[in-house]
Amino acid sequence: MLNGDLYTLEDFAHGDGAVTTTLLLNPAHPIFAGHYPGRPVLPGACILQVVKEILSSAIEGGVMLVIANNLKFLSMIDPELMPSVAFKLNYQEVDEQFLKVNASLHFEERDCFKFQGSFRKV
Repeated sequence: MLNGDLYTLEDFAHGDGAVTTTLLLNPAHPIFAGHYPGRPVLPGACILQVVKEILSSAIEGGVMLVIANNLKFLSMIDPELMPSVAFKLNYQEVDEQFLKVNASLHFEERDCFKFQGSFRKV
């Protein structure tokens, strides 16, 4: 779990299949020393893990990524230049097991990441 270590949440709001929150990044986290030395960037795999963790929190249960229909990494997230990023997530139950999900990360007016895909409840 990355919450509480790589990032913390601020202003978490959840209702009607939508979550909004702010990610406060920890620029001292060891992952940034290797990704990349001298130019820290939040890894894409960590961004997907954030989506999974926040969705799990919202539905109060575990989930597993089934398909990523559309992933767009639009702007690198440097924790020193972007210490906090806005997170938005919308989800809809397709059936008892599957969730259709849209998620995005933004810094000020800049889109950094967009996701469309499906998760399965576990």
